[in-house]
Amino acid sequence: MSRPQGYIEGEAPASQHRSGSNGGSKVRSERVALLVVSALLAAAVIVICRLSLDNMHTKQSFQTLREEHEAVKRNLTDDPCPKCEYGWEQDGRQCYYFSINRSTWSESRDECRQKGGDLVQIDSREEQTFLELKLREKMNFDEDKFWIGLTDSEKEGTWLWVDGSLLNERFDCYKYIFCQFRNSKSSVLLNQFSCSLTLSLTFWNGSEPDNWTERDPDGEDCVRMGEKPGAPDLNCWFDEPCKVPHRSICEKPAETGHFTLQCVGNVV
Repeated sequence: MSRPQGYIEGEAPASQHRSGSNGGSKVRSERVALLVVSALLAAAVIVICRLSLDNMHTKQSFQTLREEHEAVKRNLTDDPCPKCEYGWEQDGRQCYYFSINRSTWSESRDECRQKGGDLVQIDSREEQTFLELKLREKMNFDEDKFWIGLTDSEKEGTWLWVDGSLLNERFDCYKYIFCQFRNSKSSVLLNQFSCSLTLSLTFWNGSEPDNWTERDPDGEDCVRMGEKPGAPDLNCWFDEPCKVPHRSICEKPAETGHFTLQCVGNVV
């Protein structure tokens, strides 16, 4: 029997070598594909876990916000919330504007009216305290005074606020009890009352108002306030000629409104 040319005994045919090589490549390809799929599955699991964790945190954050929202709603009342526009300073339900312009009393009042208010009317010791402390901060020098809304220009000695109300007056009466001894065995009690006219809610400095006419023959019919070092017992009101230029304090009620909370959207 004849052998193919080039045949060597014991050597496998070339077709068998090619078959074995192709089988090995196929196994390696399957292994690579399996590794790729495994890697993709692992990445998918990591992404799913991360998304689940983020979702859990989101739900917790939403729950916290909802609880805070409910707590705020429980504390809300029907009372309006006062606020002041830019450039004004708030104290309670009032807004104050401390002008930098130096003008006469009348010009200062016109400025306040243009801003929707009027020269300040002081109604309490608390308000005087607030203003007196503020002026210490805002005064640039000792004579850097501020007009307030008090004048007796209509009738000398009759002080009126800009709304036409009279600077309140009252009688203060004090009862004194004296013990007079007639002798060592008897005595008698004597009652005595003393009354005086007192201006309430006034903070005149010293002997003010004095209507001094040396500077102006028309006298001093308007009131300014402010002591940069501070005033004893808040007494820093002075009457002064209304034509003298000073800065001023404007006042108007705070704007009112209601703040509400609204939850927009939904988190599942």
